[in-house]
Formats: sequence, C-alpha cells, structure tokens
Amino acid sequence: MSRFFHGSDSSSESSSEEEELLSGEEGSGEESKSKPKPKPKAAADSSEEESSSEEDDDESDSDESSDEEGATGVNRFLRSDDEDESSAEEEDKVTVVKSAKDKKYEELEGTVRLIENAEKIGDWAVISSEYDKLNRQLPALVKQNDGKPPKLYIKTVADLELIMQEAHEKQKVTPKKMSTVSSKGLNAVRQKIRKLNKDYQTDIEAYREDKDAFMTEDVVEEAPQPSRRPRAQDAIPGGSVEDVDGEGWEGIGRDGRPMKYTAESILKHLRSIVEARGRKNTDRMEQIRIMERLLDVAATDYQKLRVLLSLISTRFDLTSGTTNYMTQEQWRLADQEYKQLLSLLDANRNIVIIEGAEEWEDDEKQPQIETSSIFKIPGSISSLVERLDDELTRSLQHIDPHTAEYIERLTDETKLYTNIKRTLLYCERLIGVSELSFSQDNVNRVVMRRLEHIYFKPSQVVMILEDNSWKEISEKLNSAITPRGQATDTEDLVKTLCAYLFQNSEGIIRARAMLCQIYYLALHDQYYRARDMMLMSHLQETIVNFDVNSQILYNRSLVQIGLCAFRAGLVYEAQNCLQDICGSGRQKELLAQGVQMTRYSQVSPEQERLERQRQFPFHMHINLELLECVYLTCSMLLEIPLLAQTGSSPDIRKRVISKTYRRMLEYHERQIFTGPPENTRDHVMQASKALAAGEWRKAAEFISAIKIWDLMKEPAAIKTMLEAQIQEEGLRTYLFTYAPYYDTVGLSTLADMFSLPERKVGAVVSRMISHEELAAALDQVGQTIVFRKGVELSRLQSLALTLSDKASGLIEQNERVLEQRTQGTANAFERDRGGGGRGGRGGQRGRGGRGGQGFRRGGGFTGGALGNAIKT
Repeated sequence: MSRFFHGSDSSSESSSEEEELLSGEEGSGEESKSKPKPKPKAAADSSEEESSSEEDDDESDSDESSDEEGATGVNRFLRSDDEDESSAEEEDKVTVVKSAKDKKYEELEGTVRLIENAEKIGDWAVISSEYDKLNRQLPALVKQNDGKPPKLYIKTVADLELIMQEAHEKQKVTPKKMSTVSSKGLNAVRQKIRKLNKDYQTDIEAYREDKDAFMTEDVVEEAPQPSRRPRAQDAIPGGSVEDVDGEGWEGIGRDGRPMKYTAESILKHLRSIVEARGRKNTDRMEQIRIMERLLDVAATDYQKLRVLLSLISTRFDLTSGTTNYMTQEQWRLADQEYKQLLSLLDANRNIVIIEGAEEWEDDEKQPQIETSSIFKIPGSISSLVERLDDELTRSLQHIDPHTAEYIERLTDETKLYTNIKRTLLYCERLIGVSELSFSQDNVNRVVMRRLEHIYFKPSQVVMILEDNSWKEISEKLNSAITPRGQATDTEDLVKTLCAYLFQNSEGIIRARAMLCQIYYLALHDQYYRARDMMLMSHLQETIVNFDVNSQILYNRSLVQIGLCAFRAGLVYEAQNCLQDICGSGRQKELLAQGVQMTRYSQVSPEQERLERQRQFPFHMHINLELLECVYLTCSMLLEIPLLAQTGSSPDIRKRVISKTYRRMLEYHERQIFTGPPENTRDHVMQASKALAAGEWRKAAEFISAIKIWDLMKEPAAIKTMLEAQIQEEGLRTYLFTYAPYYDTVGLSTLADMFSLPERKVGAVVSRMISHEELAAALDQVGQTIVFRKGVELSRLQSLALTLSDKASGLIEQNERVLEQRTQGTANAFERDRGGGGRGGRGGQRGRGGRGGQGFRRGGGFTGGALGNAIKT
C-alpha cells in the first residue's frame, strides 16, 4: 500500500485518539489511573527506530481500515458472528409495557425521591420547585384513584410540613442564616403548604396517628403482580371461559381442570360473583361477560331474573365516582336488560321483585314456584330505573351540548321514558295486591320521575313523547293513574300526575310536584293560575328548609312566572318576580346552569364538585341572555318615570326599584363617548336615555332591534306590546318632567305627541291623578289638564334643603354613637350654660337640647326661617 494511504489513515487515527483522550479526561478518574503512562524513550534510540515504529502502527491501522473497506458488495449486508450474538441477546430481552397509571405513579415516586434528597441537604429551592411539580401531578392521580389522593402524596406532604416547621423554628434562633435562594424557597413552601394541606387535613391526621396502618393498603396495592393471563376465576371459581357444544359452557378452574357451568349451577356461581362485588382488583368487565353467558344458559325465568338483577347492578358499578359517566354502549345494554326484566315480570305474574323479601339461600336446589302463590325476589325496581335516569342525566352534563353526540345521546330519553312508564304500570299492579304490602313511596318516586321528564317541555313535544312510549308498550297493559286516552291532553296529564302526588305523598315530593305544575302553567302562558298556586302553596316561606335541588326548582319556577307575566304585558309583576334572581348577579348558580367562579371566592373543591353535580342538562336551561333582557327592559319601564318624578319633586322620598339597573345606567352616563349598541345591555341603556329625553320612538327602535326577542313565542306581538308600554311610560315621564312648566295642556296635544288615542291619554292621566302622582285636574269638558301650582323651589332652595337633611342625619348619627360609647355618662362631656345643659333634655343651649328649640329627633330639620317663610 502506498505511503499516501498510510498518511491519511494515521491522521484520521490521531484525530480519533485525541477525541478519546478528551472523553477520557471527562470520565472517571479511576479509569485514567488504571491506564499505564507512556515512559520516555532512551536517548540512544535513533530517529530511524521511531519512524519504523510509527510506520508499523500506521500499517496496523491501515489493515483494520482496509478490512472494513474491503467488506463490499453482498458481504456488507451479511452479519458476523459477533453481531448475531448481540442481536440474539437483544431479542431475549422482554419489553415491559406499563400502563398510564403506573407511569404516572412512577413519576410521583421520582418527584418524592427528589424532595427527600433535597430535604437531607436543606435545599429549599429544589423542594419548592419539586413541590409545585408534585401538585401538578396530583389531579391526574386523584382522577385515577376514584377521587382520593394517593397515600404516598399524603405521606410526603405530612412529613414535609413537619420538616418545614422545624426549619422555620431553627431559622429564628440560629445565628447562621440561610442563603437568599433557600430562604425564598422555604417561605414559598410554607405558604403553599398552609393553603393546600387544608383540603387533606383529615388524611394527614390519620397518617400521623398510625403511619404503618395508613400505608399498609398502599403496600398491598404496590406489590408487583406476577405476569399471567387474566383468568375468570378472579371473578368466580372458574377459569378462562371457553364455549362448548351442547348445554352450558366450560371454564378452566384453579387446579387446571375444566369446569362446566350448567343451568343447575347458575345460582352458586352467581352468588360467588355477587360476593366478589366491590372487592379490590376485581375485573368488572369479566364479571359482566360471565353473567351475559350465564343469562344465555339460564333455563327458567327465575334464573333469568336473578341474573338480570345482578347484571344491571354490575353495569352501574362500572362508573365509580362522580367525575365520570356511563358510556352510551353500556347504558343502552343496561336499558335493554331492564326492558327484558320488565317483560319477564309481566309474563310471570306470580313472581314479584320487592324490597325486604327473603333471599333464597340454597344455591344447589332450585326453588319450586307455584302458579297459585306469589314468589318474592329481593330487589328494587324503582331504584334501578332511577339509576338509569341519573346516569343519562350525568352523561348529558358532561357531553358538550354543541356537538352531534349530545343530540344522539338525547334520543335515549324516549327509551328511558318508556321504561319509566312500564315501571309505573308494574308498581300500580303491585300496589293493588294487599298481601304484598308494597310501599306507596316507590310509586310516588316513579310518578315524580315521569313528571320531571315532561314539566319543562312544550305540549307538542310531550304529546309526541307520550305517543311513542305507548306504542312501545303492549296494548294489554294500561295505567290506572294515566290511561292511554289521556295522552292527547298534556295539561290533564300533568294535572293528574300532580294530583296523585298531592294525595299520596308529603314533604319534598309534594312540594316538587307543586313546583312542576307551576312551571308547566307558566310555560304555557297561564300566569294567573301559576301565580295563585305559588301564593297558596306558601313555598316562599318554607323553601329555605328544603334541599338544594328543590330550591333550584323553586328558582326556575319563579323565573318562568316572571317571563310569563312579561309575555302577558304585566311589566310590574314581571320585574317583581325576576328581581330576586336577576338582581343578585348569580343567575347561573341559582338556576343550576353553570358554576360562576369569582376572583375572591372561597369555594372548596368538594363544594365545586357538588355544584357541578347539580347542574341541569343544556336542553333544560333557561336562556340567561333573554332573562337579562326581560329584566332590564322591565326595570327601564319602571325606573325612568320614577327618576323623572323624583327629579321634579325633591321633597318626595327617593325610592329605588332595581339597584342593578341604576348601577348600569350610572355607568353608561359616565361614558364620555357612547358608540352604537352592540349587545342587549347597550340597547336597553340607550333606549333608557332616549326615553328619559322624551324620544319614545327612538327608544322603541332600540328595544325592537334586540334580536333576542326572536327566541320567544310570537316575537311580533312582543314587540307591539313593548312599543305600547314605551308610549305609555314616555307619556308619564313627559308629564313628570314638564308639569311645572305648564298651566294647562290639551289631551289632543299629548295624543299627537305620543301617537296614542285621547281616551288612552285620559286614562293614564286619571290614574296618575288618583294615585297622587300628578298635582292636576282633568277638565272633561275642554279635554284639558289643569295643573295646580304649589310652592316652586328654586335650584338653590332645593340644594339647601338637601344639605339640611344630610346635616341633620349626621348630627343624629353622632349623637347615637356618643350614647353608645359613653353608656349614659354623656353629662360628663357637657358644659353648664345658664342652668341648662344637654343633660336637662330641654336646655337653652345654642345648639338646642333634645327638647329645646333646635333640631328635633322626630321631625328632622324644618328649614329654619326659609322653611317657615315657604310654609306661610
């Protein structure tokens, strides 16, 4: 090989040696010490020997490189023996696949390990950052742990709190202070622990009482399980299930022998499944699959009923906790199985499912069921249908209402309503059998569930729902409470269900039935009936003693009455009904249509979870924007004339109807530049400004331009009603504002100004005169209004009266404070002046005693000389 190739190889090798040397220096010192250092050569070595040795090295390197370069063609793609051995070793390694739960728990353990290491060296900056990371990992772990924090987390924060307290106390007494970074970290950890440990104080105290007992459960959970195939004997004493030809099916037992499950052994295996229910590490899906096959094997209706009761209950166990909901597939399977259960009960009238019945204990022997007697199976049909209803509601709470999934999920309500009706028919049959002693409360609960599915819907929707449900029910079955023919009249249906609950229930169920009927009547524009029922029920006095869900239903009914009054043109009544809800600023919370989180709210996670649990599904919501629009419009029609009346007559006591509206109006008036209205609130505020200025047409245009009116029934009639209300209130505002400037005014003039008939104008003026709102008389012959002139105060006099009222109020307040602080020893602070101090209660002090000629406590300030002159 030529010298040229040797030189290139040596240069490349020298560069690689330098890289190895640098990497070796960065490595461990022990390796560098173990390598022998090169010794210096003797001076007698000639330069030829050195060159020959270098050439030998270059030749060896070039040989190695030439071997590598020589592997060309097919040989480059063939494995050597060494490569085969290494690849075989890699294939022998088992890849461990970890679940997401295990990975998150390992992350938690790693974070805890870092915190413990930092605690040993007192590095509070690292502890602070890792503690923040620990709290960020917590929500996912709590969600996996059925809403409970991991015990490793409780142990870590409990120990960290003690170490933090020790470090803080030590920092106070020791002369050697921490570094700035560590001190900041300690203070940060101290503040965070104070804030966050309050939520888990119970668990922390339990851990500190007995640490070993508290952590025992975690040790069991964390114990590594041997890798094995899932077997059916985890659920029952059988193994993995295999179908066989013929009757029954087979599984592999614990001893490896095949075990056959037949109709005779169903009850025994079913009991073992029920006993394993609720235990840890129980595969519920495997239990469900086994029970589904047990249902196929069941030979008698009694066996099918027993299996169905356990199967439906096990499906409900799949959704443990309140943060998740039942999938649509599992819910529909449970619904079908419940429907099958009812069909079996209808076919076997001598078998009933009733609470409090004795359970059949002998699993080896099947019970002998006679047709002449009634055989009782322990269970509760009403509880199953209530759980179905709750699971559907929970799923609708969690699904985004603006997606197609919500609409698809909502279609299941018809199936649920049909099952509720069939359950009611079954309960009616049992309540008629005297020997069963069937509880009336079960019937009331089912009737209440049926009523809660129809009270908030329009009559057309209820009629369609009733027709579809009766088509699914056999024609042989009929209801004694609500016969089939009554489905054509929804008002009679609601009235019948409510009347049944009024007669046969008491307490919360009766109150909820009353509220449902009130809501239905208000929804269908029967204001006076709904109002009378609300007043006669006296629920406004006792609703605070009911549960939260009933209070929410009361708020919904009250709001619906207010909307009904508005549609009927009763502005004052509508404003009164909506005042408590809309004036509070907490409409979402009071109507259970969302959680309203404020900046300074002190709501614990548990309270927030309960709030979200009580939320109504989206299709049951009342439009909050429409509600606000109605409330502000009614407040405008009442407040603008009142403001005009108090502005023209300062002696009238100021009265506020809606503080919320006043606050919005004041904020709007303070705006320097007001652009065109963009939302509902802007439209109402600009309409208020125009109405106060007497421009009723402009106000009507602003109100009619609000698009939210299209969501109400007959929006054209609503706009016409609002225009008439604005005309009338505009007339009243004009008379209040400009009455001091008129001696007489003709009715025809006012009729032309406000586009009202003269008869309507005369009626409005007569009502104002009779209510003593207007100091005038109506001349019916001349069709004019004659205003009576009273004492006209100038602007200065009005301000003086206002100032005197405020001064007298201030003096009275000071006197009350003085009496409270001195507790009857006020004489010590008085001066004797002419034999009459303040203590004489009638002295001649310059300021006047309580009974003197000065300010009187009862009458207030009389205006002095100016006031007397005005009175005369």
